[in-house]
Amino acid sequence: MGSGFSLLLADTNLCTSPSPEPSLGDLPESCVASVLVHLDPQEICRLALLNRAFWGASSADFVWESKLPSNYESVIERVFDDFPSNLCKRDIYARLSRLNSFDGGTKKVWLDKSTGRICLSVSSKGLAITGIDDRRYWNRIPTEESRLADQIKCSGRFAR
Repeated sequence: MGSGFSLLLADTNLCTSPSPEPSLGDLPESCVASVLVHLDPQEICRLALLNRAFWGASSADFVWESKLPSNYESVIERVFDDFPSNLCKRDIYARLSRLNSFDGGTKKVWLDKSTGRICLSVSSKGLAITGIDDRRYWNRIPTEESRLADQIKCSGRFAR
């Protein structure tokens, strides 16, 4: 009885016959997302172009939350004045991966895409000499020989 009904529907083009072999597009998004958690962000973005299941799975918040550092919320509070609260984790990752200036442009922070760590670059103008903040004891002398062009570069965790 069931085969006759299927044959009837196939003849009237009311339903399409399933593909004889399963494909990657047949995988549930939740299964694909469980695999994507273990990949690098660049690999996730490349696989998102594969098909709709991978695209949907690559948008899952838990996939991108695993790529964000544990203290990303405190970084957002310190760096951004008006950070939108309705962004998904993928968009938060994208914003943090850019070079973000703060503290009057004397400091820059970004998320290193290969390690997932927060990087901080501090300009010499952003430094303060504790205890000897008197111009008689020091002068800032810019030089062309400076490798970092007036910046001291440090990488690691963003400390509070």
